[in-house]
Amino acid sequence: MNAPLKNFLELTYDELEDMNLKARDIKDPAKAEAQHVAYLAKEKRIKAVTVCFSDLEGRLHMLDYNKQFFLDSLSNLTFDGSSIRGFSELHESDLRLVVDWTSITFLPSDIFGPGKVLVFANICGRDLKPYESDFRGRLQAYMDDIKASRGLEAYMAPEIEGFLMAGVDAEQTFDKKVGFTLVSTGGYYHSLPLDELRMFIDRTAEAIRAMGFKNEKDHAEVAPSQFEINFSYTNVVRACDQVLIYKLVCRQVAEQMGMTATFLPKPKQNINGCGMHTNVSLSKNGKNIFYDKKGQDGLSKDGWDFLTKILNRAPELCLTFNSSVNAYRRLDPNFEAPNQIKVSANDRGSMIRIPLANEKTARIEVRSVAPDSNPYLALYSLLRTGIDDALPAAEKSDRRSRMRFLPGTIGDAIRVFKASDYMTELLGESTKSKYVDWKVEVAHRNPRELGTSVKDAEILYHHEVTNQYLWNQF
Repeated sequence: MNAPLKNFLELTYDELEDMNLKARDIKDPAKAEAQHVAYLAKEKRIKAVTVCFSDLEGRLHMLDYNKQFFLDSLSNLTFDGSSIRGFSELHESDLRLVVDWTSITFLPSDIFGPGKVLVFANICGRDLKPYESDFRGRLQAYMDDIKASRGLEAYMAPEIEGFLMAGVDAEQTFDKKVGFTLVSTGGYYHSLPLDELRMFIDRTAEAIRAMGFKNEKDHAEVAPSQFEINFSYTNVVRACDQVLIYKLVCRQVAEQMGMTATFLPKPKQNINGCGMHTNVSLSKNGKNIFYDKKGQDGLSKDGWDFLTKILNRAPELCLTFNSSVNAYRRLDPNFEAPNQIKVSANDRGSMIRIPLANEKTARIEVRSVAPDSNPYLALYSLLRTGIDDALPAAEKSDRRSRMRFLPGTIGDAIRVFKASDYMTELLGESTKSKYVDWKVEVAHRNPRELGTSVKDAEILYHHEVTNQYLWNQF
């Protein structure tokens, strides 16, 4: 009678890290599927498979399938797309999930519960054709295409900043008269060994390391109660998956500790905001084509052409990089804001920076991407532009000295985005229209001008805030 009733899989962090790194090394989708399906069928202690996908705005959605049902139904995993913002209409609600087996992740049971593994899926219509508004699938298809046709591969490492706030569900209960309560008054690289911020960073770093993220460094950031945990360079689709998992783990760890981890770009005025500095490079036949020892700032012609195209389209791309009302508070020049449409090796107010690097690490750092953006949409737009767009014509000499800035409010960004034929061509007319519609809805719930205080609406109606009652008011 004293025997435990449950016997679900619970592994040590060392065992998890070993399994996840081995799974990460399997690049071939068919091989990954064969190996992982066989493992799931054999391992009796796995009870459920968590299937993840993201919507048009980049919110993470998860379905837990009973393991045996999942294995028996792999060719027919469906969900109601009309219940997901920005997806299908009611009369065409059924959408399919196609599992990407190279994304499998074995999970720490103290964060996710015992006996679970996680996979990402791409979305298809009833006819199994890729769904236009699923940017994970579109990004993956584009990566496959440029590798097959041009031998190119794209790599990314995100630097995602967030804030740790006092209390559980601090976003859902936000009151502009009170604001958020910070848990730490420290600053850059400064946090006492066992204070709440440091313990949160440690627990989160331990969990994502066990999930195969290959951690590099973690620390308190410039603003009080701000944090950043860096993980290694990898292919862009995996990196975008990791962005969503990372934010999920941060939120779960914070909640377990009685606090809230938020990735609002600027939750508090008069301190630095949060970015997702996006380090990107291209390789061909295993060689980093952004490196040139003799090139300006160590960057090759290919690298300079790539970033020049991004700068040229910066105002049009801005809404995909900064997708919320709150994001435009961050583009404030008083707090190292990357709102200047220019490139620099040192100036952190520039939209793009060229970090000091060598043949292995040469890259560009796009600093204007917000942590609440849809990473798949942002990277799809950035890479398609940097690789495929035409180089801009040389500007007239009288314009070269004129300072150019990114849009100052979401309203300005929406107007530029809507008027752009280039963004219609890039995203497709239907997807562009749906994306604009959601952004306009949120913009209309806020004053046109941001003002000096953070407003209730920009927090409570933020696309990453889990509050179904509020969303049902749309």
